[in-house]
Amino acid sequence: MDGRVKVSKAHRVLRRFGLLARLAGGAAAVWRMGVARRTRHGTSQSFPHQTYPAVVVGENTLQLFCFGRDLYHAMLETIDGAQESVYLESFVWKGDAVGRAFKQCLQRKAAQGVDVYVVFDWFGNLVVPAAFKAFPPAIHALAYRGIHRPRHLLDPRRYALEHRKLLVVDGRAGFLGGYNLGSLYATQWRDTHLRADGPVAAQLAQVFVDFWNSQVQHDERITRHYPRAFDPLIVPYENDAARLSFPIRDMYISAIDRAEQHIHLTNAYFIPDRVLLARLTAAARRGVDVQVLLPWHSNHTLADWMACGRLAPCLEAGIRIFRYRSMIHAKTCTIDSQWSTIGTANLDRLSSVGNLELNVEIYSHTLARQMDELFEHDKTNATELRREEWAARRWPDKLGERLLAPLRLFM
Repeated sequence: MDGRVKVSKAHRVLRRFGLLARLAGGAAAVWRMGVARRTRHGTSQSFPHQTYPAVVVGENTLQLFCFGRDLYHAMLETIDGAQESVYLESFVWKGDAVGRAFKQCLQRKAAQGVDVYVVFDWFGNLVVPAAFKAFPPAIHALAYRGIHRPRHLLDPRRYALEHRKLLVVDGRAGFLGGYNLGSLYATQWRDTHLRADGPVAAQLAQVFVDFWNSQVQHDERITRHYPRAFDPLIVPYENDAARLSFPIRDMYISAIDRAEQHIHLTNAYFIPDRVLLARLTAAARRGVDVQVLLPWHSNHTLADWMACGRLAPCLEAGIRIFRYRSMIHAKTCTIDSQWSTIGTANLDRLSSVGNLELNVEIYSHTLARQMDELFEHDKTNATELRREEWAARRWPDKLGERLLAPLRLFM
């Protein structure tokens, strides 16, 4: 009897997955129609950008970066000045000119006796040549992947990707945000990164150390320790699927619920779950000026379609949607010119309750005003989506959104 019950449950699960597969397959033709139509319009690869002065927040100095070339120059210069340690994580690390520049700089520092540790995601770099991903013994390298044995396929926590982008030098200078390493991101993608000099960098260093030590053998662990300190003005939050810990989503919900004036949200893949969506629409309905900036054509067309299915309830609630003309990959939010977050987490299911992510929560009027200014500057390269325009979109688009909606469970 127990066996028949188990088989019955298994059949139900398989039927559900089969239904999702048929829905996805049935949507494919409609999806291709929409992709073809959107591709004809093309996307601009140039965008306006500016620089921002560093600001002091408590005992730390913070600086925004919104142009990859400027960021990479600052990162390489900081690595070049390393005396003790370099900790580098990147979801994608391309083997192009930018990727090679970082690898050569790291090799040079390792040859000088600096402790150099690098982490990159195995899946995210499948298309990168194997030769580039080979490092000399002086560099400690980890290609992260959660699945090592067949039994790991049964553990959903093992499907998490190492999506963080983090650099910490000597426990005193840290870089965190949306930028991966590659020439494409240097000039063609709009993204946002934060540099932090001060005690918070030591906290970021220990985030790296804790993760590294959880993945390697005992004799390969990092023993260097940078003391952490409690700072109510700058708080790191890290998602960890292994521990089923996902505080970044809760951080967003808490901040959105406290908003009184405005919410300026920029996200590359805007596919909020029902709770997040409900909190955003509730904020708009109580009079908060909620504005969302997203790429109209991102590098993941399927994610764009998933995002489209969330736009109607946003517009109906009074949320203003802005479509960036180029690829914008930033994951940022600022509220009431007081609170900000910058990091690696998208507003989709993969980031909210899946991947390894890292964001910082910052309480600073000065930085928040810079974030507001950056948001307004980005809007000069965007067009606003009007409710009546969205309601009048073509029927294949509407049908495709409905057919693909069940896939939000996996995105």
